[in-house]
Amino acid sequence: MRESRDIVRNPRTESAEVERPFEAVAPITNYGYARYRNEDLREHSPLFEYWRIIRKRLWLVLGITVLLTTVTAIYMARKPNVYMASATVQVDLEQANQDLVTPDRRMPVMTSDPAYFNTQLQLLNSEVLLRRVVKELNLDTNEAFRKDSAEGSGSALRGMLTALGLASDDSKKEDVVEEVPLASNTELATVEEMNEAVRLAPFVDAVQRDLIVDPVRESRATVKDTRLISISYRNQDPNVAAFVVNGIAEVFTRVNDEKRTGVNSKTNEFLKKRIGELQSEIRQGEERLVDLKKNAGILKTDENTTIVTQRLMGLNEQLLEAEEQRKNAEAQFNAVRDSPSRLSALAEEQMARYITERENDIRRFVNDTQKEITALRAKRQKMLVEYVERAPEIQEIDREIATLMNEIADFRDKNDKALQQYRKTVGETILENLKTRYLQTKEREDKVRSAFNAQYNEAQGQNQSEVTIKLLEQDIETKKGFYANLENQQKGNDLAGAGTENNISVAEIAIPPERPVSPRRLTTVAVVMMLSLLFGAGLALFLEYLDDSIKTTEEAETYLQLPALAAIPTVEASSKRRLLLVGVNESEEPEPGNALLISNDSRSSTAEAYRQLRTSILLSTAGHAPKSLLITSSLPAEGKTTTAVNTAISLAQTGAKVLVIDADMRRPRVHSFFNLGNAEGLSTVLSSDLAEKEILNLVKKDEASGLYLMPSGPLPPNPAELVGSEQMKRLLVTLEKNFTHLVIDSPPIASFTDGVLMASLVDGVIMVVHSGKSSRSVVRRSTQFLHDIGAKVFGVVLNNVDARSNDNYYYYQSYYHRDDDPDDPEAADEA
Repeated sequence: MRESRDIVRNPRTESAEVERPFEAVAPITNYGYARYRNEDLREHSPLFEYWRIIRKRLWLVLGITVLLTTVTAIYMARKPNVYMASATVQVDLEQANQDLVTPDRRMPVMTSDPAYFNTQLQLLNSEVLLRRVVKELNLDTNEAFRKDSAEGSGSALRGMLTALGLASDDSKKEDVVEEVPLASNTELATVEEMNEAVRLAPFVDAVQRDLIVDPVRESRATVKDTRLISISYRNQDPNVAAFVVNGIAEVFTRVNDEKRTGVNSKTNEFLKKRIGELQSEIRQGEERLVDLKKNAGILKTDENTTIVTQRLMGLNEQLLEAEEQRKNAEAQFNAVRDSPSRLSALAEEQMARYITERENDIRRFVNDTQKEITALRAKRQKMLVEYVERAPEIQEIDREIATLMNEIADFRDKNDKALQQYRKTVGETILENLKTRYLQTKEREDKVRSAFNAQYNEAQGQNQSEVTIKLLEQDIETKKGFYANLENQQKGNDLAGAGTENNISVAEIAIPPERPVSPRRLTTVAVVMMLSLLFGAGLALFLEYLDDSIKTTEEAETYLQLPALAAIPTVEASSKRRLLLVGVNESEEPEPGNALLISNDSRSSTAEAYRQLRTSILLSTAGHAPKSLLITSSLPAEGKTTTAVNTAISLAQTGAKVLVIDADMRRPRVHSFFNLGNAEGLSTVLSSDLAEKEILNLVKKDEASGLYLMPSGPLPPNPAELVGSEQMKRLLVTLEKNFTHLVIDSPPIASFTDGVLMASLVDGVIMVVHSGKSSRSVVRRSTQFLHDIGAKVFGVVLNNVDARSNDNYYYYQSYYHRDDDPDDPEAADEA
């Protein structure tokens, strides 16, 4: 049993200060609770926090980086070289429209249209042009081109999966060769031509996918546009790249020339046809005009016809206006009549305006009358200097004031009555006004309509034949103008076709390139490696954001604003481990902690952790060590009971008289650790009036550990009322007289109020946090409960810490284990 007293004592390094009473040891300056409530001292660099998170999940970041970089490197290594050949075509100013060309102009006008140049850029990428290129260059039978187009099909992701052997390459398909000529521009596509287009579609897509068409710009001091177009094509074979790009440039210039000559011929055909039609229409119109004049016997027009027409138009405008006014008035009247809610809204609006007007009248009358009353009161005040209250002069002024006050009241009453009367009739008045307005607008509409009908009948009877003749004459004159214009365009088109050259030409042909342009293997791998690093770091930060648990002392201090008093490491079960206390009931399920299993070595990491906790407790208050100490946690199964027991043992090893009180009267466990009965204990003391001697008789002593124990006793129905009673306060005062330290094990704070009630009765509270399990929000809320009642929280004990996941603690543990190794020369030197 003597060995259990040595588990936290190192005979080689334990100083004499630990052996003497701790009241004589000066506490560390600015240590403990107040220090961690200072916001300035808790600031950490965000970069340091990010580095800590990334370092904690370093293998995840490195794994993602290595995986993505390796896949990219394999894919880039298997990707073949690609060459790019370029040619340049020149697009000069286009020919002007044919209607600008006349016989007076011997050469056609050239215009600069930005849309024309952009159109040529789009035509170079069009499927129609590329289909002709494929056909004329026989690319569908070119083995080098077919191989590249097959290997280049599919997305980059599919290519990467194919490189890894995770996807099959099914892009190579057999094509059915069918020699059918392409359709001309003037004919509709036949079924054979459509089938040919479908057959050539894969080759057209292959050319279009690797074709780059860009305008050439002069880049010196400023960027200037040119009329040059660069045509570039990528292919695994440099000769094929040059061959295709030169073919595209040649076909493009030829198509433009064919289009120019074809447009001129089509224009001539259209002009001839249209001129003949106009000649026939003009001749027929003139013959009809002669017949009309002859049959009607009209030699000149009548001037009254214009006046009648103008008057008819004026009446028409008035009629339209009258109809609109009548419709609006009718719609308003019907809407208000058929909708009581709308009538009520209009009535309320009218009432609001009426009330505002009446209130203004009342305000003006009252203000004027008040001025008179004020003047009379001032006069009365002056007269009181010479007269008494009952003097006739004073009474006369009082009567005048009363009369004015009555006038104000009468005026208000009259306005109230008028308002009530107006409220009763306002709806009927609004409806009647709308009806009157509707009838007035309808009457006006009827009058205007009658005048319009009369004028219309008059206009109908006058000069109907003259109107027809004038319209026919205007039509003939218009067609004669069209005829003359088309004749001029026909002559100009003939001149333009004879003197205009092709405005698109090849400025520079392509030659087979010597160096590939892609893939950029090193650059791509480097970029992917950097992006994968960023992705891995982002994923690590995201996972950390989702993790709400507290795992390290730094996190405990940062999120809880409390000092981390100690970090109790995880103790692995092995043949070298044994129970801290021999009398533990093995049938009782232990708390998920690690304080009950500890090495025989007193210099173990667990022993050092409890020595550190003991030192922090004894130096947590100025001038003297705390007498009473509450050990609690936020939730059950965080190791508070085992922490309380081992903390008490470490305090007892200094020679102090330590009492462990099991105040968890909901799930007591201290008695099971020491194989004691629980028939009497704390609940017995709190539920009865015992003398001090009787109370001390209930305290049990464990000879092995040197601890004094007070079990919880029978489970009461009201534990919260017992621990918060005056009896509990008197009990603590009594026990503090007889023991050096009181270590109290309480229920979890977040689950029960017992711990909160006892926290205000003790010198200090220690919060036990289960590393990697306790939620930050729950622990923070529990500590806030303690702060709200004014409890002094010494700090946090981080329990069940995985030393391998904490670099600082791992170094601390390995340092002391190395110091115990007699074969380690460094350990011997340091000792």
